Amino acid sequence: MANNIGKIIAVSSGKGGVGKSFVSALTAISLNRKGYKVGILDADITGPSIPKMFGVSDGLYADEEMNLVPVETPKGIKIVSINLMLDDETTPVLWRGPILAKMIGQFWNQTAWGELDYLIIDMPPGTGDVPLTIYQSIPVTGVVIVSSPQDLVRLIVAKSVNMAKQMNKDVIGIVENYSYMECPDCGKRLYPFGMSDIESIAQAEGTKVIGKLPIMPQLAALADMGMFESVDLRGIDYDILEAFK
Repeated sequence: MANNIGKIIAVSSGKGGVGKSFVSALTAISLNRKGYKVGILDADITGPSIPKMFGVSDGLYADEEMNLVPVETPKGIKIVSINLMLDDETTPVLWRGPILAKMIGQFWNQTAWGELDYLIIDMPPGTGDVPLTIYQSIPVTGVVIVSSPQDLVRLIVAKSVNMAKQMNKDVIGIVENYSYMECPDCGKRLYPFGMSDIESIAQAEGTKVIGKLPIMPQLAALADMGMFESVDLRGIDYDILEAFK
């Protein structure tokens, strides 16, 4: 198996429910539309959502060398996820930490990714066994931290940044999800979760804000329908390539 993978971006957060999969998918789609070869490793084994968002359900299979062959979206994004190995996507994965870590190892070491410019890793939440395994065993180029404008944001961001730094991984920056929403009638920006202080938090942690994503019900609808790959990126303030500059 001859894999040739360029940059590996881990999308991480200190807690669940902030939109890591959303940001992972946006990152992959944006890079794909710019002509790059992209893959997504869905490392959130107990809560995978990437296949559902992209509307892919064909099962993974092994080639003649017993390597996993990723499923491809209509636009050519390669995906590996535990949900592509289950007969029923609603079946819970009731595994302990060591087994989860072993599965991640298989996704990385025994997958025929081929040639990729970017591999996006949709991380599980927190700082437990699986994130630790990923940082220790996969040559992650950089980490994108996903947060939301809530009271605990400073603590959540600090945990994520500190874990990445302790694992000697570069923090590319912070993406704030659910940052605001636009009134459909007047276009005024509304802040249902309150105004955040993400810029000063990022500065305190020695990093930067690389995106503020609005609440957009139409995007959630596309994800629910498995049509997220058709998302309109206009008006979305997030460009991972700009973040690398």
